[in-house]
Formats: sequence, C-alpha cells, structure tokens
Amino acid sequence: MPQPSRVVSLLPSATEIVYALGAADRLVGVTYECDHPADARTDNAVVVGGADTSGMTPAEIDARVRAMAAAGEDLYTLQEGALRGLQPDLVLTQDLCRVCALPSDVVDDALAHLGCSADVVALDPASLDDVVLSVLDVARALDVVPAGEELVAALRARLDRVAATVAGRPRPRVAVLEWVDPPFTAGHWVPDLVVAAGGQEVLGAPGARSVTTTWDEAVAARPDVVLVAPCGYHLDGAVEQGGAVVTELARRGCDAAVWALDADGLVVRPGPRLVDGVEALAGVLHPDVVGAPDPGAARRLR
Repeated sequence: MPQPSRVVSLLPSATEIVYALGAADRLVGVTYECDHPADARTDNAVVVGGADTSGMTPAEIDARVRAMAAAGEDLYTLQEGALRGLQPDLVLTQDLCRVCALPSDVVDDALAHLGCSADVVALDPASLDDVVLSVLDVARALDVVPAGEELVAALRARLDRVAATVAGRPRPRVAVLEWVDPPFTAGHWVPDLVVAAGGQEVLGAPGARSVTTTWDEAVAARPDVVLVAPCGYHLDGAVEQGGAVVTELARRGCDAAVWALDADGLVVRPGPRLVDGVEALAGVLHPDVVGAPDPGAARRLR
C-alpha cells in the first residue's frame, strides 16, 4: 500500500501526534480545536466545526451538551464540501467520546457519500499506556514506524525518570475534576497520570468514563489535593472555574490544596503532551524532589 500523502485529522491529539512524528507536511485537514502546534489551523483546512460555547457558563454548556445528546444530535459538524476537496487517503478519528470529537461511523458514512476510499484509523485509548501505544498506531498508518518507535522510547524514558524520582515517597490522595458544574470525575487515562506522578486518585476510576459526582462525594474521598482540569479549557479557564471549587470545598470544611491545570494541553487530550502532564503533576505533588511545576502548566489556587 502506498504511503499516505494526504491526511485529515479529526482529533486534536491525533494532530499533535502527526506533528510529533515529523509528518506535518502530509496533513491537509484538521478540526477547529486543533490549536497545538499553533500553526495547525493556519497551515491546514478546517474540516470540523462545533457549537460556539464562548460566553457560556459550565452549567449552560453541560445543559446544552445533554440536550443535544438526548436529541441524537452530534456536537461536531463535518464540513463535507471541504473534505471532498481535500481527497484524503488517511483519516484519523475516534470512537471514545462523542463529546470530544466526531465518531468514526459518522466519518465512514461521509466518506461513502463522497465516494472517497480513504483509510480510517480510530484512536481509542483507555489508559496512559494505550495513549503511548497509539503513537505507534499513527506511525504505522503513516508508514513512519522508526519515527514512532523513537518517539515512544523517548516518552517512556521520561515517564521512567519521574517514576524513579518519586519512588518510595508517600502518595498524596488526589481528586481530579474534569468539569465543575456539575462536578465530573476524571476517568480513562487521567487516574494513570496521577499514579505516574506519584499520587493516588481517589475519585475517578482508571479506564472508566468520566461521570458526574457531587461535592459531598468529592469531600468524602478525603483528598489532599484537588486538581481542576475542565475539558475544553487551558490554564486560564481552569483558574477561572477553580474559584467555585475552592468555595464549594470550603463550605464543606475540606482544606485540600487546590490546583488549576492546563487541561487541554496536559490532561484530557490523549497525545504525547500527557507526559508533560505527568511531569507537571509530579511537580504539584512532590515539588521538593521534582521541582515546582511550570507556572504556565499549573497554578495553585489555595
């Protein structure tokens, strides 16, 4: 099979992987959320749009998402005209979460409608190790396996360094919030990030979906540290929402430290930067041996 030369990524993390593999010159289409690297949207056609939630509160966004899901509506819009013009031979997508990106069945139907025979690769990691291995999946699809193996080895080496640094130290009890109104636990690979950074996740379940919780349940988990990492937001948005978290915890007598994180950059997108997230979390949990986290990655709110 010839090496694919026209790649469309319908997933921000897949876009990041393509760039990290040195194959950005083959990328022709991305989503409106593909903001890393910064030139991903300017160098490529945007083929997926989404609902404008700017100015909406977390509660309003949650209500809108629930209403659209109940009505069977997709949260993302595939621009079929743009896709037709690109004539891709490889499309990278997912089936993990309809709130995060277009699922592969929608993509398959669109390609069939357009008469396009592109290969479709769905990336659906459930753990941190799955995320690392998904780099190899993309590398195989792009026919750049040596580059994939090199990148995976580098990511694993960084994780090993963190593990060696925090080995044998007490593990703080950590509760990660992926949404704040209503509060959501963080599932899938996020609990693995906490463990890899030398902590113990006490609210979310590894490999499981994120689910709604309550503030009373969060406090009952007796966290030492609460991490605010709202899906769809970078650090400034997490800081803004973190004020409500501090208030809710204080009302219930919980004195856990509260940190805001660059969620989209380091926590919720299953790409190479999750390792950056592990390093930042290790700095939050074990600053005396790891060093304080980069202020652009995490900020203490209490």
